[in-house]
Amino acid sequence: MSMLGTKWKLHGTGKSVRPGEVVRPDERLTWPLTIGIGMQHVVAMFGATFLVPILTGMPPATTLFFSGIGTLLFLVITQGRVPSYLGSSFAFIAPILASQQQFGIPGALGGVVLAGAILAVVGAVVQKFGAGWINRLMPPIVTGAIVALIGLNLAPAAKSNFDKAPVTAFITLAVIIVVSVLFRGILGRLSILVGVVVGYLVAMLRGEVDFAKVGSAGWVGLPHFQTPEFHLGVVGLFVPVVLVLVAENIGHVKSVSAMTGQNLDGVSGRALLADGAATVLAGLGGGSGTTTYAENIGVMAATKVYSTAAYWVAGIFAVVLSFSPKFGELIATVPAGVLGGAATMLYGMIGVLGVKIWVQNKVNFSNSINLTTAAVALIIGIANYTWTLGDLTFNGIALGTAAALVIYHGMKAIAKARGTVAEPETEEPASVAVAAVRAAAKRAPKKRR
Repeated sequence: MSMLGTKWKLHGTGKSVRPGEVVRPDERLTWPLTIGIGMQHVVAMFGATFLVPILTGMPPATTLFFSGIGTLLFLVITQGRVPSYLGSSFAFIAPILASQQQFGIPGALGGVVLAGAILAVVGAVVQKFGAGWINRLMPPIVTGAIVALIGLNLAPAAKSNFDKAPVTAFITLAVIIVVSVLFRGILGRLSILVGVVVGYLVAMLRGEVDFAKVGSAGWVGLPHFQTPEFHLGVVGLFVPVVLVLVAENIGHVKSVSAMTGQNLDGVSGRALLADGAATVLAGLGGGSGTTTYAENIGVMAATKVYSTAAYWVAGIFAVVLSFSPKFGELIATVPAGVLGGAATMLYGMIGVLGVKIWVQNKVNFSNSINLTTAAVALIIGIANYTWTLGDLTFNGIALGTAAALVIYHGMKAIAKARGTVAEPETEEPASVAVAAVRAAAKRAPKKRR
């Protein structure tokens, strides 16, 4: 593969995936099939990527533009080894909303740039020294707590939109739930997008959609670009997001490695660096921060096509689509009720993803360090504790993240210094536990009859 990762070998005849195989990142199908799969990737990321700017009041077309540009930049920096679409990161929703209250959209964009720059630096360090230090700084109990509190911190925002049009919101949420179990394959994975479309139609029938700006917008034109402003007060809001982005990117690389059978550990740093650079670029021009998208992993798993050629198509298609102001204004007409229904599901999913991290890594909550870390961090995040220090204001996400890190490492240091014995940090697999019980039974003295 070339330095840009733009030279692909044809997979077999290029007309189908050979039985028992996958189309690897350095391979492709025929161009008509590749273009079709690339457009499918745009559909897969569409609903989630647009929800972020709609919920935060950012221009949807601008976000789409930078997601496409960011995807192409990601493919270049990773040299075409990691198939991924960079869509809007949900982790940015809470800090953007919080920073807008004090510093407006320019101040929020400054926070996006800051988070992207830090992520890029982390990526450079990981590429140089490996990712082991990240695992030591953020073990599963800490990572899970941070991801969970970011989602649950947004619960009041979801309720606020829900209450503005409860009928529309309820129908939107109900459709999302039903579609996710009623259909298999790609349609089931697009349940949020389907729910938003149905909810939108319901809102139209109820007179809740305003098309005034759509009619006056042109069919072709530049996205609405904005420049950032930098304020010290946003630091505490956006730094925790970096920890989430690190976890998401490394998880994405490991997932692709498992599905393709290729060891991609050596490119983890490049992936982080690329996402950081894409996020900086988005913040400088008025877009939302980006991350690697799980929605597109679903498309790859369903099609068995991991070709980065499809992502070049997706990125280019997204950029072209962003040059339609009328399309952008149409997306911006999504009413509060639809957002409330979708956000109820979306924010809850973010919270549960944190729990999923605990479950997958068998975090042991009989261990007092794990229990305390999660308990305190979650309450601080959900209740949105705040602390003002001069010009700096730290909200629940920042304080909850700090609490998770300080409590975990602080309690471990004290336990080690005191020599106190704690429960294992992870639960033993059932097979190991059974073997231990059997071994203990064999060692036990037999009773005389």
